[in-house]
Amino acid sequence: MELRHLRYFVAVAEELHFARAAEKLGIAPPTLTVQIHELERGLQARLFDRDRRAVSLTYAGEVFLIEARETLARFERALLTGRRAGRGELGGIEMGYVGAAVFSGVLQKLVSGFRRVWPDVAIHARELPMATLPARVDDGTLDIGFVRMPVAIPRTLRAHVVARDRYFLAVPMGHPLANDDKPIRPRALSGESFVVPEQVHGTQQVGQRGGFMPDIVMAPGSLVSVLTQVSLGAGIAIVPDVVRGIVGLPAVVLKTLAGPPIESDVSMLYRADERSPAALNFIQQVLATEALPAGSRRLHGSRR
Repeated sequence: MELRHLRYFVAVAEELHFARAAEKLGIAPPTLTVQIHELERGLQARLFDRDRRAVSLTYAGEVFLIEARETLARFERALLTGRRAGRGELGGIEMGYVGAAVFSGVLQKLVSGFRRVWPDVAIHARELPMATLPARVDDGTLDIGFVRMPVAIPRTLRAHVVARDRYFLAVPMGHPLANDDKPIRPRALSGESFVVPEQVHGTQQVGQRGGFMPDIVMAPGSLVSVLTQVSLGAGIAIVPDVVRGIVGLPAVVLKTLAGPPIESDVSMLYRADERSPAALNFIQQVLATEALPAGSRRLHGSRR
């Protein structure tokens, strides 16, 4: 028994006339009669009562019609689902991010923009240690990763800048520099204890400009953890401007650093040979994005 047998049966059941049903199906009436006979033999049941004047459904035919229509409907739904999945309209995207992508607002902007276009794609986003994100995207555990650059990435990945900000100095309230109205010169930080986030680039740049090796006393990881330690007096920290998006900042004072801004990018990592239609739709939509959250300067193209 094949799917065509069900279609032929339903056509005859709806028309109750073999010639009209054959015309509707685009086949010859004798062919349709043969197909119905094959179906009845397969079911070992008579589906139609027919004579020269009329065709009617038997009890078995009435029951079978309900199931046949449901089976055909399920098949059509399966076809539609498969086509939508192939276009990336269904499915899921596994996403990992660092806190900076959230505090800058760029992650919310990109995800909400994608959901407006592809509402039936499930996005599973979670904050993960930045050092693990490139490998997770590379091995397929994640489809997309958002990291603060610079970070080493495998040759199989691409990085696309989605936001750019600058580094500031975070000091505990009561620190001698907290009340200084002028931008803080890097060399004034020599001898200080540093609490560093996952991305140490800003701290290293400050040390290089100030001509000293930063004394790193703690590396708690996330920006929230870094600011917590600063507020507790564990040390000072070089943090990105996005920390202004963190509600509160009790007992922490942000200070501008003197000299040219030390800039940093938040980038989207993705596989160069990505095949998932849903992930490809997300990537292509981000690559086409022009507007960035307030505070970001411009959107760069992919880095090859």
